[in-house]
Amino acid sequence: MIDEKTKAMILQALHDEYKARAFYRLVIKTFGAVRPFINIVEAEDTHARALEVLCARYSIPLPSDEWEATLRPPASILEACRAGVEGEHENIAMYDGFLRETEEPKVRSLFQRLQARSREAHLPAFERCVARDGEAGQGAGSGRGPQQTPPAGPGPKRFRRQGRNL
Repeated sequence: MIDEKTKAMILQALHDEYKARAFYRLVIKTFGAVRPFINIVEAEDTHARALEVLCARYSIPLPSDEWEATLRPPASILEACRAGVEGEHENIAMYDGFLRETEEPKVRSLFQRLQARSREAHLPAFERCVARDGEAGQGAGSGRGPQQTPPAGPGPKRFRRQGRNL
């Protein structure tokens, strides 16, 4: 069982994930399948589902997700990326506060994982988008530029699952 304060934190985190997901969907609807939004919207959906599982675990009724009806589209991809940077900073700060306030191991673990994704993946992706003046990529690439193809020819072959050379 968890206290009411922890329940409120879980719900606030869930609302934050719903809002981010709705905003990123709106950006995609407005500007097409542009990175980093097409990649991060999937992550926000995963985050929301993880928080919903936590709600179920602690018998917390799920809130309604009405963000898509309340958000306005940004004027440009650059504006959307700037909003993404701001939103990820706010998200990281929110989890900092929550982690100071709760000792519940399962809740802390999830909050730490979600915060890490914001800090280590989402924020840098939006910062790169801003640095490119909103020139976002198209498609579902990794955002790491052209990938090198290994040279053809003899060399050790690896079985990834077994982790051994042939």
